[in-house]
Formats: sequence, C-alpha cells, structure tokens
Amino acid sequence: MVTPGEETTDLAHLHPGARPVALLPAEERLRHVRAERWIGYSRAAEAVDRLEELLVWPARQRMPNLLLIGPTNNGKSMIVEKFRRLHPPISHPDREEIPVLVVQMPSEPSVIRFYVAVLAALGAPLRPRQRLAELEQVALAVLRATGVRMLVVDELHNVLAGRGDVRREFLNLIRFLGNELRIPLVGVGTREAYLAIRSDDQLENRFEPFPLPPWQPGAEACSLLASFAASFPLRRPSPIATEEMAVYLLTRSEGTIGELTRLLTDAAIAAIDSGEEAINQRTLLLASYLGPTERRRLFERELV
Repeated sequence: MVTPGEETTDLAHLHPGARPVALLPAEERLRHVRAERWIGYSRAAEAVDRLEELLVWPARQRMPNLLLIGPTNNGKSMIVEKFRRLHPPISHPDREEIPVLVVQMPSEPSVIRFYVAVLAALGAPLRPRQRLAELEQVALAVLRATGVRMLVVDELHNVLAGRGDVRREFLNLIRFLGNELRIPLVGVGTREAYLAIRSDDQLENRFEPFPLPPWQPGAEACSLLASFAASFPLRRPSPIATEEMAVYLLTRSEGTIGELTRLLTDAAIAAIDSGEEAINQRTLLLASYLGPTERRRLFERELV
C-alpha cells in the first residue's frame, strides 16, 4: 500500500494531478481511469492553435475555413470538444452568447434537417411544419443574435449519403452560410468529407485541409504513450514509452488514438484489478480489449 507520506517519492512517475488520485481506493481510481481525458500531442495542439487563429479572424467577404480530416476514431471530435470548452457560452442579462457552435451533420443530409439541427444546438424553440425559407431566416437570425463566431459541422462526410442533387444543395448551403454570416466554417470528417468539398471548386479554394493521419511508431508516438502512462493513477511506472511498445500498441489498436485510448484504458483497469499497478506485458494480455479487425471477425463468426 502507498501512504500519503510516500506520494512524492513513489508516485513521481505520474502527472502531478494524477498523484492524489493514485492514493484513493481502487473503485474511485477505476472511475478516474474510465473518465474521458484530453491527452495533448503536437498535431492536436496545432489544430487547436489554428482554430484559435480563425476565431479571431476579422470579418471579410471570403472567410478562411478549415477541414479536419482523419480516420474514424482518430481524435477529430475530441479536438473540437476541447476547443469548444475553451470558449464556452457566456450568459448575459438579456441573451446567451455562443462563440463556437458545434452541429452534427444529419445522417441523411437535407437543408431542412441541417437548419433544424442548428436551431436545436442553439436551444431555440422549433415550430412544427416550418418551411425551408422560414427555417433559414430564423436560423440566421438566432446565429447572429447569439454572437456565433465559428460554426463547426461534425460528421461532414454524411453529406455523401445524400443523392447527387441533395449533395449539391448542401454544398451550396455551406457556401451561402460562409458568405452570409462571414464567420469561419470548420468541417470535421473522414476522407470522404474532403472528397465532397473537392467536388465544388469554390469550396475547395475556401477550405484548408488539416489532416490527422493514423499514428506511426516514432518519437511522437513514444511521447504520446508517456503522456498516457503519466495520466493513469497507477502506483508503479508503466514501461510503454518505447519504440518496441509503440509498434505493438499501434499495431493492436490499428493506429487511431481512439482505439489506443481504449486499449490502454482496459490495460489500466486490468492493472488495478490484478494488483499489478502498471501497464505492462501482463496487463496488456489481461486487458479485455479487442481491436477493430478482431471485433469484426468475432461478429462475422457469430453471424454464421
């Protein structure tokens, strides 16, 4: 057991914020392990910095826009959420100011459904059976009244799910919003989102691609693993920030930060449950984690 007096010496491998948690009972530590956490790394920090630049960009007719592109589960939405939390809504006596509005692209894209999603995200009341022209005017009015300075459209690749005419209509909508509101637009999605934007010459010129590629072993991956190891409230050091472990972990998690987080979380849970108190070869084998391909194969076997 670790006693409070031993915290500085025995828990020096942990981030200062994780050291007090490591002294708590197992149940409370497990709750902390399972909680969502922000693990900063250089590309994510660059993305947040770029969003900060766009947020203070002076209004002009053609505002710069950004397109965060990467594989599913590779940290795009986490970056957006981190940025949104840095600029939370501000309550005024007569209104609420929303600097950054995040809207998820409907799974079946249409202009009406998008405006409904915008109004829902703004907390605006919705009247049934409103026509498109009415929805558009209400959405624009509320966006201006709440002082929205950046509109983020997550899951932008869903636009490809629509028919050709619907897809063109939505791409025209994006161009219209940029011209009308004169605020930066940020699209978030997979490679398919980039292909959708590329299909419109005017939009392609307005959106700067910001790729978040799959992770590869190297110094950056080792630094990321060291950050993870320091954030989990385990009472022994986790020897995972090595080139060899980076190769193993990224191969098993198939190179996305979301899957890597899930694998390391399961290993940290196994470390606490087993008393091992570190992420190592033993707890990685004890972890209940299955990678995307393993899960797919298991599912396919069960269908036979």
